[in-house]
Amino acid sequence: MESIFIAGTVLASTLAFAGPAAAAPAQPGFFVQTNAADGNAVVAYDSALKQAGRYATGGNGGALTGAVVDRLASQGSLTLDHAHGLLYAVNAGSNTLTAFGVRGTRLSKLQVISSGGTFPVSIAVHGDLVYVLNARNGGSVQGFQRLGTRLIRVPSWNRGLGLDSAAAPEFTHTPGQVAFSPDGSQLLVTTKANTNAVDVFAVNHFGGLSKSPVVNVEDGAVPFATTFDRVGNLAVAEAGPNAVATFDLHRNGTITALDTAATGQAATCWIVYANGAFYVSNAGSGTVSAYRAGPGGTLTTLGTISTHPGTVDAAVSADGHHLYVQTGAEGIVDAYRINANGSLTATGSATVTGTVGGEGIAAN
Repeated sequence: MESIFIAGTVLASTLAFAGPAAAAPAQPGFFVQTNAADGNAVVAYDSALKQAGRYATGGNGGALTGAVVDRLASQGSLTLDHAHGLLYAVNAGSNTLTAFGVRGTRLSKLQVISSGGTFPVSIAVHGDLVYVLNARNGGSVQGFQRLGTRLIRVPSWNRGLGLDSAAAPEFTHTPGQVAFSPDGSQLLVTTKANTNAVDVFAVNHFGGLSKSPVVNVEDGAVPFATTFDRVGNLAVAEAGPNAVATFDLHRNGTITALDTAATGQAATCWIVYANGAFYVSNAGSGTVSAYRAGPGGTLTTLGTISTHPGTVDAAVSADGHHLYVQTGAEGIVDAYRINANGSLTATGSATVTGTVGGEGIAAN
């Protein structure tokens, strides 16, 4: 049925939609989501930390109960599709997703579409597939097919996560991120303190998901966010022990522990990867911890550097030379140069108006 649905949709849409957007020019900069409840927006900055534009999403932001510096309590709420020159933003308060066309640091709003659930918080992209994670009502993932510059929601690509919607506090008991495996054959969801698991769905040939996920429980770990190293090892930021853990992700959806390293910081929640190193945001300490990703998933500390208070989501420039870290306590983005050995050097900061407690950052 999925193949028939997709084929019919493509046929009906061929004349209506233009082809894929050209990849964005190689102009470095970054984008920050305000998550404002009275009107969400994406603010663009160039590499000199100068504001280059402010773009309304056409939806509203939202806040999970108990959240302060991270109102969405998630990673990946603003996601850049470099290959197709598209930027996706969640509108948690409106249960929608906004698609922008990207030209350097300039954006053009293309579409606002239902997220297929309640309170979207994270977006994953692989090829022509886009999946959004909805945090409330037990959590769900909803899949979309990209056709040119448009998204088509596929109803059969929706899966409920079956989490306890009454578990409190809400910001630690809603799912944290949706992410594709490097080859796109699996879709991962972190559940944080609501089952303490990494759920892994198989992705079929058409882009749909297995009926249910493989549930990998990490007792007490509060798995918040994930990324992968260059050889495909999974890395998880664990807010329970305040640690980084690496795993081998198997074809059957199970994971096997490889290494773990305690950050010694508070509220270790977000993680990104660049040039052989992981960078982990510690919201409670106002720091970023760096780790060399070694053979077999081994972790070697590269040190910890201070940020402004409330360190949350982070993004790496396309060339791998710059790290941009969003801090929610004062609405500031801190910029760092990524050195050849993986260490960080602070290069400046930008105060983004209206982003206290905001979350979502992407870089080109």
